[in-house]
Amino acid sequence: MMEKKRSDCPALPPGWKKEEVIRKSGLSAGKSDVYYYSPSGKKFRSKPQLSRYLGNKVDLGCFDFRTGKMMPGKLQKSKQRLRHDPLSLAKGGKPDLNTALPIRQTASIFKQPVTKVTSHPGNKVKADLQRASEQPRQLFWERRLKGLQSSDVTEEVLRTMDLPIGLQGVGPDSSGDTLLSAIASALHMSSTPITGQTAAAAEKNPAIWLNTSQPLCRAFTVTDEQIREQELKVHQARRSLEDALMADGLARAAENTREQLEEFLCSPTSGL
Repeated sequence: MMEKKRSDCPALPPGWKKEEVIRKSGLSAGKSDVYYYSPSGKKFRSKPQLSRYLGNKVDLGCFDFRTGKMMPGKLQKSKQRLRHDPLSLAKGGKPDLNTALPIRQTASIFKQPVTKVTSHPGNKVKADLQRASEQPRQLFWERRLKGLQSSDVTEEVLRTMDLPIGLQGVGPDSSGDTLLSAIASALHMSSTPITGQTAAAAEKNPAIWLNTSQPLCRAFTVTDEQIREQELKVHQARRSLEDALMADGLARAAENTREQLEEFLCSPTSGL
């Protein structure tokens, strides 16, 4: 079942209609879809499609497709945000798809030896100390991830997962969110096993004894029983996702079938 609301759209030329369809079933029940109809009855499902059809007749730069109103203030705020936010757009105006974590890249201020490489057999080439040595890391850089939250397409904040009781943070301001970000970052960046801070002195003076290759948590072990529990949760989550996608697909197919049937019955060539 669907609930349809059709009204005039004063922001568009005379004769244009706006239709809001509220979904009553499926995974997306409660959400609404917005469509526009031209005076001749042509249906438009997106703003780019509407802009291509109208061309230069109407300036849709500040047109809000969902509300059907002209919002010049929203367009100006969007331009200012894109102009002053260096993280929103990368070079060339494309979205920044870089997944590198915000770690300070510290440059070396010390003089590096220069080796002249020749083909003389008696020349001894020294090792490149700058490449052989590990680059320095900033301590407690995980704190820069504090306050960052993930959201879905509706800008609703996603609920974070709960960590086991055995995982306890190390260092200043070791909150649950910071610990979760530290463990996720370590799993994403490091190729070595994640064991936590194994040194007992790291809790007394983390600025000296902290292992920067491990997350800011105490040493922990994972048992076979915990692995089996996680496997069961993953299996159940995949099963629930499969059922939800199946139900949503069936609901969309039924909705499309009803729309096609309604358009066929209302067309003059149907004979009904």
